Amino acid sequence: MTKFSDLALDPRVLQAVAEAGYETPTPIQAQAIPPALEGRDVLGIAQTGTGKTASFSLPMITLLGQGRARARMPRSLVLCPTRELAAQVAENFDTYAKHTKLTKALLIGGVAFGEQDKLIDRGVDVLIATPGRLLDHFERGKLLLTGVQIMVVDEADRMLDMGFIPDIERIFNLTPFTRQTFFFSATMAPEIERITKTFLSNPVKIEVARQSTTSETIEQALVQFTPSRKDRSFAEKRAVLRALIRAEGESCTNAIIFCNRKMDVDVVAKSLKSHGFNAAPIHGDLDQSQRMKTLDGFRDGSLQLLVASDVAARGLDIPSVSHVFNFDLPSHPEDYVHRIGRTGRAGRKGKAFSIATPHDEKYLTNIELLVKQEIPRGSLPEGFTLPEPRERDDRRKDDRRRDDRGPKGKGPKPQREATPREASPREPEVVEDRKPASPAPAPAPAQVHTHGTGHHHHHHREDRRDDRRRNDRDDRVVGMGDHVPDFLMRSFKLKERPADETAEPQVEDATAE
Repeated sequence: MTKFSDLALDPRVLQAVAEAGYETPTPIQAQAIPPALEGRDVLGIAQTGTGKTASFSLPMITLLGQGRARARMPRSLVLCPTRELAAQVAENFDTYAKHTKLTKALLIGGVAFGEQDKLIDRGVDVLIATPGRLLDHFERGKLLLTGVQIMVVDEADRMLDMGFIPDIERIFNLTPFTRQTFFFSATMAPEIERITKTFLSNPVKIEVARQSTTSETIEQALVQFTPSRKDRSFAEKRAVLRALIRAEGESCTNAIIFCNRKMDVDVVAKSLKSHGFNAAPIHGDLDQSQRMKTLDGFRDGSLQLLVASDVAARGLDIPSVSHVFNFDLPSHPEDYVHRIGRTGRAGRKGKAFSIATPHDEKYLTNIELLVKQEIPRGSLPEGFTLPEPRERDDRRKDDRRRDDRGPKGKGPKPQREATPREASPREPEVVEDRKPASPAPAPAPAQVHTHGTGHHHHHHREDRRDDRRRNDRDDRVVGMGDHVPDFLMRSFKLKERPADETAEPQVEDATAE
């Protein structure tokens, strides 16, 4: 059996590996390190949790042992799809390079540019970055990639899923064609294969496991149920999740719970906390400091349940995760492999539960086709039952009856007076002159009688008031209605002034015409 001491690594690296407690390399490490030390390009295809990080960091530290970095010109570059994975690679580098004088910088979003600029200005041997933040620094003129000797692309298939392939191609074109390239991916999609043929030079292809296989150390179970009603599916699925966690008891020392949507991550985490579970969310919309604090709590055991989006599904090295729960089946079947790969790592046993409804049938079919096996079916925890739809309907009817009886069951509740918006529509009143109705009954203003027309107008208003009294319908306003002041409904015009200048002017009421 091959040991790390059999590999041609720098003695300082071997010392750090031994101090970390490792003696025997994993299959991908044993196959990737020798050609990497020879300066060849390496194409590694392996499922998550197989030790890919050490398979490129150990030879990279050895190869960079000679030489010195120049300002703004890193000697090596490691590209990662997420901030968490980049931070984890940086931690591994610190572990394995602690006996060397190599320097590093971590360029990720959510961190101020200033501190990162200072590190780059001093010169770094290893630059670990996410594609977006790396290009931000390059476009600001703070970074040159012409001195890159070794370039690593980690989790390339995740890069594809996140839409980073155009950025990766651009970064490749910014680096020297004489660079050495390490390229790692769990699957080989056609787009990934195209990039490897374009930018890798006669690579050594290493495939340590069949593409998209699940680890034999993971006990899988699929729990299927039919929601009582479509609008209750989300709530009932949360109830199933809680029942599964409780059924596992003390064996569930910690767990990662995966949801497809960020908004569901928050809801599920809040629901678990409200039911007494020690849970917290992590997804891409959270502040970077909050994400790192949550991950640190999960690693040190102060947090038991981590509710996550797929941002946490790739590359996070937390060896002692006992359980994984797929609250949602992933829409991309490859994500199923990466999710459940968070447990059963480093030879440990793990359990992975997936919750599915009839709506998830197409996702389940795709997953089983990919992993080339049927996921074992599990059952709902003993004693857990979902309410029947009829029972729920009866409870809703009882609730409505209690509402109708009013407070403490003392007779019906008083009916609230309908507002104009709530009232039923009514037809507008039709009057002879097709004008809106007059104001509500009130002492009539003094009438101006001219040529006998005022008397007709007075009776016309009285008739309309009587009609309004007889109307027992609501007072919904149609148009301006009764809110129009009476004087606005008249048209006044002055007749010719009489010869006598002192006489009062005669007013003609046009409403009687």
